[in-house]
Amino acid sequence: MTDSTELDLQRLVEDTALEITDADGRFRKRDLVDAVRGKLGHQHLGPQTQSLALDRLAESAVTGFGDRRNPRRRGPGTLFHPDDILKLGNGTWIWMKDATDSDLVAWRRLSRRNRSYVDAADNEVQDYTDDRLDAFRTNADIVRLIDLERHYFGWTADSTEQSSLF
Repeated sequence: MTDSTELDLQRLVEDTALEITDADGRFRKRDLVDAVRGKLGHQHLGPQTQSLALDRLAESAVTGFGDRRNPRRRGPGTLFHPDDILKLGNGTWIWMKDATDSDLVAWRRLSRRNRSYVDAADNEVQDYTDDRLDAFRTNADIVRLIDLERHYFGWTADSTEQSSLF
């Protein structure tokens, strides 16, 4: 797909999110999915945008399938179910019943690496929220995060690069 097709779809989603946002800045993911689906079904989209939307739908369906088949605790000491799927990395999946010892090593390695990424990202979230909550407590007159970021942490529109969104 072309970059402009990707941008068209991203803009459609963002514009729709802005349309369904309430006065407090909140919206529900399910409402956004429903609204985007409605727009995709009712707007005349070019063939490239339709193709990209179908690619995304297929990708989402496959990801959901893989997530539902992800091994989970089945009882004391076992994760095994023959119809579960091990994700081995680089887009390679294997039915759990057909896994070999080297597949288990690859699955374990990927799981460990993913956990370290998740832990690092979570540490960053915890540090950020700790700092902001402390600042909210010491600045009781500030109610919204945007105001706290501007007045206490010095955020400006130029300080955050948003071009990666589109």
